[in-house]
Amino acid sequence: MRFLVGNADYVALFEPTASSTEIAGKGYIVSSIGSETDELPYTAYFAKKSYIEENPDIIQKFTNAIYKGQKWTMEHSVEEVADAISSYFPNTDRDLLITVLNRYREIDVWNETPYLEEKGFDLLQTIIQNAGELKQKAPYDKVVNNNFANAAVGK
Repeated sequence: MRFLVGNADYVALFEPTASSTEIAGKGYIVSSIGSETDELPYTAYFAKKSYIEENPDIIQKFTNAIYKGQKWTMEHSVEEVADAISSYFPNTDRDLLITVLNRYREIDVWNETPYLEEKGFDLLQTIIQNAGELKQKAPYDKVVNNNFANAAVGK
């Protein structure tokens, strides 16, 4: 996404691309969307209602795995997390990954459970709507099923 404001260009980049751009002297990180917004469920998983009804064991195992990863990330150092994810970023220096992970920790960007809050769901839809990609919002209680998340965390 690229924005032209006044006489400067602004772009929203994912990490570690944002930090790599800054290190290369091609831009500056001026703000973090993660620190400037309420909870934003950027990563969400979708399945057809019929699939969920026909495969609840698969959905539960998947949700359990997501929660296990969330817990592991919270319980381990950024160095350990960097080591675990480094193969997914083969061209990124380990120290840069650690810097990015520290930033993410500092702004509390990671959810601790797979539960999708209504406020976050609404914010995500507002962003998609403002981008012109969504005509009307879906009702939270009709499309979000937190039963598997609740079971994963033991609620």
